[in-house]
Amino acid sequence: MRHRLFGFLVEADLPIPGLATVDEDAEPRVRIWMGSVPADVFQPGAAEEEWYVSPRTTADEAPTVVVHRLGGGAFRLRYADGCEYHVNAAGTRIACTWPAHFTVEDAATYLLGPVFGLVLRLRGIPSLHASAVAVDGVAVALAGAAGTGKSTTAAALAARGHALLADDVLALRTEADGIVAQPAYPHLRLWPDIVPALLGPGAELPPLTPNWDKRGLRLDEAFHPHPLPLGAVYVLCGREPGPHAPRLEPMSAMDAMLALVANGYVGWFPDRAAQARELEVLGLVGRTVPVAWATPSADPARLGELCGMIEADVRGRRG
Repeated sequence: MRHRLFGFLVEADLPIPGLATVDEDAEPRVRIWMGSVPADVFQPGAAEEEWYVSPRTTADEAPTVVVHRLGGGAFRLRYADGCEYHVNAAGTRIACTWPAHFTVEDAATYLLGPVFGLVLRLRGIPSLHASAVAVDGVAVALAGAAGTGKSTTAAALAARGHALLADDVLALRTEADGIVAQPAYPHLRLWPDIVPALLGPGAELPPLTPNWDKRGLRLDEAFHPHPLPLGAVYVLCGREPGPHAPRLEPMSAMDAMLALVANGYVGWFPDRAAQARELEVLGLVGRTVPVAWATPSADPARLGELCGMIEADVRGRRG
């Protein structure tokens, strides 16, 4: 099965849930095995070293993910729930396995997030922990820590007629005329308690997988499948009560770079060269793209006000 993902033609031996299939004859840039680890690609028993241990832990104090570096520069990511991913040094081959009680949908959740975040870094493509929508011909990124409302704000902007470009992982490429945002996949991941505020009282969405709490909002008809120039980045802060939220506050180029680095996707680097590449590109973004803090209101009913501020800010800069 072939899909388009983060600007790559991807070929997998099983359909990847949440992605449309494409009929293209070009050579795939990434090959994925779902449910097996081919021995001719990832040699069994290869020497390995512990490379990264997540500081985040499960309820029983196990790291959420442990990364090992294998012989030849490949990586093995093992999650606390038993899902495991092998990624070769070039970021062109991925193998996924998962425990018997899990599904291919569970495996795809990690695959489309941190695993592809690593693939992008290995290929020299930095990414932000951000969602993005298309506004008047440019990509508008919504970055921020977990729980700040990136997907929620993207969903609200999509409801106002702006096509979705990415959720959770926003890949950035440098082109001759600036920074370009790559399309990811046509769905959003939302916490169940925010769904009625977005879709109306009593509204429900199906779980992403039988084993995850987040819900999936499909936007196949409102997805922008082509790259767009990055027009602005809004870094979401914690929600605030009272009359002073929502609001936008511009950043200096230095503050912008620091905020962008803090919101890079994946908390570890495969090597120093990848870290240097990412700092260079994010520095360029901070100098050439408007970056602002966005503080949402604690009242979900005022989310539309924040969306209106973002629309007006983007259009004012372009006007």
